[in-house]
Amino acid sequence: MTQMANEVKTGTTTLGMVCKEGVVLAAERRATMGTLIAHKATKKVFKLDDNLGLTTAGLVGDIQLLARYITAEVELFKLKRNAPMPVKSCATLLSNILAGRRYFPYWVQLVIGGVDEDGNHVYSLDMAGGSIPDKYVTTGSGSPYVYGVLEDHYKDDVSLDNGIDLAIRALTAAMKRDAASGDGIDIVSITKKGYVHLDDKEVEKRKSAMKLS
Repeated sequence: MTQMANEVKTGTTTLGMVCKEGVVLAAERRATMGTLIAHKATKKVFKLDDNLGLTTAGLVGDIQLLARYITAEVELFKLKRNAPMPVKSCATLLSNILAGRRYFPYWVQLVIGGVDEDGNHVYSLDMAGGSIPDKYVTTGSGSPYVYGVLEDHYKDDVSLDNGIDLAIRALTAAMKRDAASGDGIDIVSITKKGYVHLDDKEVEKRKSAMKLS
């Protein structure tokens, strides 16, 4: 599984982070085809429900198909149970979908993040169907730079507000050094109050306050 995961080279940077009040999901917006910048406003963070989100790295077609599929399954779960899908259940379901394509895998790296009755959770999913919970995780070609920032600054009791700033700092570091990452940042927070996407003005305001160029 490790060898297969290492063979997937995705020109992207995404992250998921557990905070005291919820989770933070983030990604940059650049899509590449080799050395070509194909798109500058690519959606890589998807809302699954008010309590669930998904970050994506990999082939665009596989990503879009899986995002539609899991969003529908989450909605069906809520309609049948009259309750939102737990984060672990969502990660397990998506893991099973990925594992079912053993010979023709989905070329993706995914992060599921969300909030439920058991707390705040982030799961990393690989193309072979592996699902691993963690305090923070990052995917894509810019992930080594993100891990460098998170390893140095992340704390178990980080507040949501500080977590958002840390995500912006980490993505900015990746975008400076990874040519396949850039063109802005999408930041999402998920708490018991719901799913919130930060607008560009708020992101730029926070970058300015942290003196990040």
